Amino acid sequence: MNRKVLEINNLGFGYRRSEKLFEGFSLRLEVGEIKAIVGKSGVGKSTLFELILGRLKPSEGDIGHQSLAQVFQDPYTSFHPTYTIRNQIEEVASMEGYEGLLEKMGLHESHLDSFPHKLSGGQLQRCSILRALLMKPKLLLLDEPTSALDNLNQLDIMKLIVDQLEGMGVLLITHDHRLAQWCADEIISLR
Repeated sequence: MNRKVLEINNLGFGYRRSEKLFEGFSLRLEVGEIKAIVGKSGVGKSTLFELILGRLKPSEGDIGHQSLAQVFQDPYTSFHPTYTIRNQIEEVASMEGYEGLLEKMGLHESHLDSFPHKLSGGQLQRCSILRALLMKPKLLLLDEPTSALDNLNQLDIMKLIVDQLEGMGVLLITHDHRLAQWCADEIISLR
């Protein structure tokens, strides 16, 4: 079995030729690993995800990955306002096993049958994480996934993600150094 879910080799990228965000950046992530990307605003954390997703093209190097899902920092931009949460999950994932995840995430069936504007930011973020997990990705990209959650829910959700590592690898962007130290196998600081 191929355990490698993400490989970045000698990545180069900058919005301007004179200012490189990445130069010679390499990273490898395998099934069962969590790697955390930390750094101040503007150092390229979200840009790295855009490069991995193929929305931006590197000027140098290459990026290879297996099937992926992403959880965005802002849950309100993650869902279309005129469709229920269930409709939007079913568009991209099987609902197989959702009941167990729903309970572990502190969500109810009624949340799935709601429109996004009817849910709180925390509920919507947990729905976004639920959708990503139901997609059964090999690579899970998490961009500040717990910022919309209170401290207790943050810990519960991260424990749940750690429990899912058997079949995937996780690349996590976070400003929370304590969270990174708690869950990550490796912390990569961007400057």
